[in-house]
This record gives sequence, C-alpha cells and structure tokens, in this order.
Amino acid sequence: MRILVVGAGGIGGYFGGRLLQAGRDVTFLVRPGRAKLLTENGFTIRSPLGDYHHPTPPLITADRLDGAPYDLIILSCKAYDLADAMASFAPAVGEETLILPLLNGMTHLESLDDRFGAAHVLGGLCLISSGTDETGAILHFNRMNTLVFGARAGGQAAEAGLIAEALGDAGFIMRHSQAIVQEMWEKWVFIAVGAGITCLMRAAVCDIIEAGGAGVVNGLFEECAAISAAAGFPPGEWLAKQKESFLLNPESPLMASMLRDIERGGAVEADHILGALLDRAPCDDDAPLLTLAFMHLKAYEARRAREAS
Repeated sequence: MRILVVGAGGIGGYFGGRLLQAGRDVTFLVRPGRAKLLTENGFTIRSPLGDYHHPTPPLITADRLDGAPYDLIILSCKAYDLADAMASFAPAVGEETLILPLLNGMTHLESLDDRFGAAHVLGGLCLISSGTDETGAILHFNRMNTLVFGARAGGQAAEAGLIAEALGDAGFIMRHSQAIVQEMWEKWVFIAVGAGITCLMRAAVCDIIEAGGAGVVNGLFEECAAISAAAGFPPGEWLAKQKESFLLNPESPLMASMLRDIERGGAVEADHILGALLDRAPCDDDAPLLTLAFMHLKAYEARRAREAS
C-alpha cells in the first residue's frame, strides 16, 4: 500500500515515521523549507517508546507530485492550513484513494467531502502529545501513541480492513473503530474543554484545580457534552474516564497544545475547535463558559493581528 503522509510535524511525523520504521511504503509531502531541514538533518523521532533516525527520509513537495495516485493519504495539518493542504495533495487522489484525516473537531470532514467526495474520506483521530524542535526532530512527550480510524460510509468497509493491516504492528497502537464518528465527537468535547480551560486560565489543569477551579472545569465540560448530545452523540464511557483522569484530576499536568501555541505567539484553532462547537449549541445562552473561552481566544487573535500590522 502506497501511503502519503501530508506533513512531517508532531503528528504526521510521528505516525508516518513509525510506519517508515516498520518498512511500509511511506512518502512525506512537505513544504520546501521542511524538506530542506529534513534533508540536512535526516528524520528523527525522540520518544520514551524508542528513538528512530532515518538519514534520507522519502520526501516530496507538491510541485513534484506527478498525478500517480496513492492508496492512503494520512492528513495531520492544523485546521487553518486545510485548504492549502488539500490543494497540495489533490494530484495524489485517485479513484481508489482513501484519505485519513487526524484533525480535531468535525468541520474538516465537510471540506474534505466537498473537495474529494465522502466516499474517499475516512473518519480518524489520534491520541498523542508530540511536537518538533528547531532541528526538525519529532519529540514524543509521553507514552500515549494511539491512532483510531474507521469507515464513515458503507462502501469503505472492505478498504478499511486493508488499511488496518497496513497500519497494524507498526510501533503504535492502532484501532479500527466501528463507531468512529461517535469517537470523534467525544474527542472534540475533550479537546474543547482542555483547550478552553487551560487557555482561558493560562495554566495546566493541576494549577487550575489547585486554585479552586474544579467547578468551572466541570461546568465547561457539561456545556460541551450537552452540545454533543444535542447533535446525536451523547458522551460515553471513554469521555467520562478522560474527564476524571485528565480534566478534574488535581495531579493532571494537562496543558493543551493550543496554550503552547499562544505562549509562543502562534496561530490557534479557535474557530475550528471552540467556535465550531459553539455554533452547534441549540441556544445562544446554553454555553456561557464556552462563549467566554472562545472570546478569550478571539481577543488573542485580534491582538496578534494588530501587533503584527
């Protein structure tokens, strides 16, 4: 199976790198600057689960895609880069190609469906904490490295089984879900609460709980969970466990990657994670805490834009 991994950052780089390490036919689609960095330094993963280095990783830039289709495209860009990413890998999509997006939220599915057709787009998510350093190396921060995918349409079932074989036994936990949309909604709620509260308070969960904020965290969780339930996806057992283990645990070091983006002055996925969820609230007054968290992020974006100009 020919696999194209769009991007070689913390997520695409980690899972694509493990697939490469396992001997799979993987090519990374990267921007010219990233290609130069990886060509000079090689491809490196640093992880508690084992390091990996490839001196000459298989790379390609968008201008070199020749129209030969890939079997699977793993997409792991930020939501605000989705339009550019779709344009870059479009020549690699053939009649049998399946796209596995690992973005947070749900709105990216609509964009991918509109561009390539729903029959080409799987559901997917990942559970990992990772990033990159100045040399381009992939940094894996803990032992969590799970990739979940599943069919969204009946015609994808047979191909999904082949993908499970291609992604299996590759140095990370792979799970073929029979209820991928439900699981994506549950992760969306978890990410929205984690990002919303840690960005709003500019602190890790343990610090927020220490400051007496458990009730606020729980209130934000209930608002987001209610929106999910109203959309037909009431949170299940997995989300309840994540809430207790990571969002209300006084020892939880959870700090959303969105907060790290703010601390370095970077772009954030405010509209795609918090805003899109807020848009699905049945009534405008149903989610005051989510509204406040979203407003906080939009104020950050406004200040960032003003200071840049």
